[in-house]
Amino acid sequence: MDTAPDHAAASSPFHDLLGLELAEWRAGFARMVCRLGPQHMNRSGIAHGGVILALIDQSAAFSGLHCTVPGNVRRAVTVDLDCRFTGQVSAGIVSAEGRVVSAGRSIFFCRTDVFDAEGRMVAFGASTHRYRKGSEVPEGVPAGTPV
Repeated sequence: MDTAPDHAAASSPFHDLLGLELAEWRAGFARMVCRLGPQHMNRSGIAHGGVILALIDQSAAFSGLHCTVPGNVRRAVTVDLDCRFTGQVSAGIVSAEGRVVSAGRSIFFCRTDVFDAEGRMVAFGASTHRYRKGSEVPEGVPAGTPV
């Protein structure tokens, strides 16, 4: 079972901006991490909810987009996303673990849990994603294919 992320397939300017890293990736599962810094905090000194939501969204999406062909990619759009904040985090590494709960031909559903560095849950979410054209199959499409 391959858990090493294909960083070329996971490259995203948005990830770079927020400092999100794909740490583990396999069919049906993705774990993303964010090393919190001052740029991630809200006015109260805790991680901004938008950072947590971005982790939920991206971990969930990647859990349904693992590709079986090196160099190919799979893409999706988020149709629905909800979140419940269960704690706070103000330092260290935050990790989000996305799992596919169910998938059809064009839609997949995910559950994502977010943890602080000590393993305490700080949020969880559920999301619905729609595969982009060509991404419905595990083989995906060549990386340069227009969407």
